[in-house]
Amino acid sequence: MGNRALKRRIISLRSRIAEHELKIAQEKKSLSPDRGLITHWQVEIEAFRSSLERALKRIG
Repeated sequence: MGNRALKRRIISLRSRIAEHELKIAQEKKSLSPDRGLITHWQVEIEAFRSSLERALKRIG
């Protein structure tokens, strides 16, 4: 994967993390938050962060 593709991947991962954090915040505000859904998004955020770290290491 070239630097350009890695940079696009990094931008995409950061965007996905922000989206999921927003979803979690909105779900927590609801009258009966879905804990399963929140947990699912948290697991995805951790996977995105792991991928982001690897991409950042590859860029240097």
